Amino acid sequence: MLSACAIAPHKPAGSAAEPAAGQNPAAAAVASDPLPNTELTGDLLFRITKAELEFKNGNWQGPYITMMALAQQTRDPRLARRAAEMALTAKQPDEGMAAIRLWRSLAPESDEAAQLFLGFAVTADDLGEAEAVFEQRLKKAPPSARPMVMFQMQQMLLRAKDKAAAFKLEERVLMPYEDTVEAHLILAQGAFALNDQARARAEAAKALAIKPDSELAALTSAQVSGDIDAAIKQLDRFLQKYPKAHEVRAAYGRILADNKQIGEARKQFELLLKDQPDNLATLYALGVIAVSADDLPAAEKHFTRFISVLQDHPDDERDPAKVLHALSQIAEQRGDVDAAIGWLAKIDSGDEKVYLAARLKMAVLTARKGNLDAARKQLEELRPSNPDDQAQVFQTDAQLLRDAGDHRTAFVVLENATKRYPGNPDLLYDFALVAEKLGDVALMEKALRQVMIAAPDNQHAYNALGYSLAERNERLPEAYALIDKALQMAPGDPFIMDSMGWVLYRMGNLAEAESYLRRAYAVRADPEIAVHLGEVLFAKGDLAGAQALWKEAHAKDPKNDALKTTLARLNQSL
Repeated sequence: MLSACAIAPHKPAGSAAEPAAGQNPAAAAVASDPLPNTELTGDLLFRITKAELEFKNGNWQGPYITMMALAQQTRDPRLARRAAEMALTAKQPDEGMAAIRLWRSLAPESDEAAQLFLGFAVTADDLGEAEAVFEQRLKKAPPSARPMVMFQMQQMLLRAKDKAAAFKLEERVLMPYEDTVEAHLILAQGAFALNDQARARAEAAKALAIKPDSELAALTSAQVSGDIDAAIKQLDRFLQKYPKAHEVRAAYGRILADNKQIGEARKQFELLLKDQPDNLATLYALGVIAVSADDLPAAEKHFTRFISVLQDHPDDERDPAKVLHALSQIAEQRGDVDAAIGWLAKIDSGDEKVYLAARLKMAVLTARKGNLDAARKQLEELRPSNPDDQAQVFQTDAQLLRDAGDHRTAFVVLENATKRYPGNPDLLYDFALVAEKLGDVALMEKALRQVMIAAPDNQHAYNALGYSLAERNERLPEAYALIDKALQMAPGDPFIMDSMGWVLYRMGNLAEAESYLRRAYAVRADPEIAVHLGEVLFAKGDLAGAQALWKEAHAKDPKNDALKTTLARLNQSL
């Protein structure tokens, strides 16, 4: 008999060469299939080893042929399986299917071989051959395991190109099992996918008739109802009969939240929390709902509890990063910068981009506390591997300097960064803005035109150059064309609408300027838009309207530079 260790498959990542602990023995059929009584000769061992070494060196065809030949010669299913693995790793589906067929012929009871065969057959729309295998698997499955086999079939058939044919197959294969809830649920979902809502509702009703307390049947019935209000009523009636149906209540709460019924959704999740106070999904849902209701104390309470429970369950694979970000934002909004930094510090480096975003925000918050040097040192310590992420570190460094009023050092940082990462549109854009701040409009225009070349769909570059020209009252037709192009790319952007209103004002078209600026201010009540709209109204003789807008701008941002210069230029005061 061949030694198992001598031909143990060198499985590719993600393959199922060995059964996991606690796995159903059916999933490891290869290990239990009768193996041929074949002597492991020196020649056989040499050929297997040689094939494995060649495959490791990037050659798949020779090793595949060797394994197929040896499998046929020895009748050992493990060699056919290894041939299949080689072909699939090399992305050779036809050869893979040939090896799987041989594997099945040598190990007809292998569940793993059957599943691989079905996956290939369904993807290739060879449903006729797949149907017989599905029928055989269901017949052989004990009643307790049959529902799982049904759902496995449903999942496989989702990959079929001919959805109608796949549904007909399900109807035929499931016909002997019409007394099961699962058969009708699968048919309900299949009919719903084909837009046959009447059939879907009928099948869901049959499932509920068989098992009235089935949560899965209730959820399917709501799903195929075709109407959000009908779904809400169905789930509400079900919960009145079965108040401890946690899955249904959670789904009901999510639907209510999606339907903007925030108060009622919150009530459902609070009921769930009473029964399961440490349920992470419920705590997360309540936190999100509280945020949407602008109840930040409640959001903080639920999110904090979420993190605490998650720490007590180290085997749980949920990523806490979103919750930690939310807690940081909540702390920041209530003015507790130290707490905001503390939450961000808990985000680990598992996801490099998420980790980088957290560290960049920590630097921003550190600078906001008045410790610019410490913030910049934090940025220096970051070593992202991606060039775009590296450029983002320089952008953040320059932004900290700009916020601190040190535009000259920010200019040097960005100048060096643009040399290190030439063609990076985000760096060039920021470099252009700093150049303008230092009065070098020629350099600003050069950098913005480089952005337009590197990123032709970057509306901000067109808008920035157009606005700069309008602000300086220069080349107004060109400014209008640039802003118009930006507006075509982002027609709902309030800042681009503001630029369009401003250039129209400079060109003397007060009525159209007012129209654009009012639309912009309705979308985003930004102080600078208010300043511009106020000036247009002032030019039209509406001093009261102008004063009202300038006062609104002052209330939002008393130190706004645009407001100060406008009032001084127009000889006005508030």
